Amino acid sequence: MTLFVFLAVLSAAAMHAIWNALVKVHLDRFLSITLMTLGMGAAALVVLPFVEVPKAEVWPFILASVFFHMGYRTFLIGAYKAGDFAQTYPLARGTAPLLSALGGIVLVGEVPAPLAIVGIVLLSIGTLVMSFRGGAHLERLNLRAVGFALGTSIFIASYTLSDGSGARLAATATSYAAWLFVCDATWALVLCVAFRGPRSLPVLARYWKAGLFTGVLSGAAYWIVMWAMTKAPIASVASLRETSILFAMLISVLALGEKMTAWRATAALGIVAGVIALRMG
Repeated sequence: MTLFVFLAVLSAAAMHAIWNALVKVHLDRFLSITLMTLGMGAAALVVLPFVEVPKAEVWPFILASVFFHMGYRTFLIGAYKAGDFAQTYPLARGTAPLLSALGGIVLVGEVPAPLAIVGIVLLSIGTLVMSFRGGAHLERLNLRAVGFALGTSIFIASYTLSDGSGARLAATATSYAAWLFVCDATWALVLCVAFRGPRSLPVLARYWKAGLFTGVLSGAAYWIVMWAMTKAPIASVASLRETSILFAMLISVLALGEKMTAWRATAALGIVAGVIALRMG
């Protein structure tokens, strides 16, 4: 992984943490996630006239990714409802890089370098420690919450592998990302109307500025990740992306006045060590 790609993925992780920390929409979780997805699609519509239409062999990856993102959002909402989201979501993010690495080896034939494997493991352990001991206590997690978190991680790893492979096959990562975001937003809108009815549309429309803002930040962050996966191993990029949890912790401590505990510091050191190992690998 070159220094430029390395820094680009770190910036994407920071963007992910920032929009999560700053943007709060007064909607339920289903509508909030739908609104963000629609914002990504709206931003991508502007790009469509300037990128190529994906070739036939690319579309299965786009359609598979739409399905995996739907599963991701479903399990993510389930994690919200089942337990402490501050713990279940980092659990999902910490497990996903390991699954992505295994999937990359089996499905893509991409074996990370030994030092990169060390970095992936350290990043995952640091993220998991941040989940279990960064805030509340481990014993508060219940099996239902863990199940949704692990299900979320499976879908994260699935769309990561699908998008990494699809972006490599497409004419450009930008072309792949733009068409993916538009297709994903279209399907999210269909599901929203199906589950919440047409009355949900005026509700979403009232918060279109927040949706566009979160959509642009989220879309830009993930576009960087997809582009990076065309330049570097998928597992390494997927792991480095999870440094967003470190940026989120820094925001909570420096901007929100939360306490820096010994566990948080230990987790942060583990994540930083993983980042260094990935860079050296």
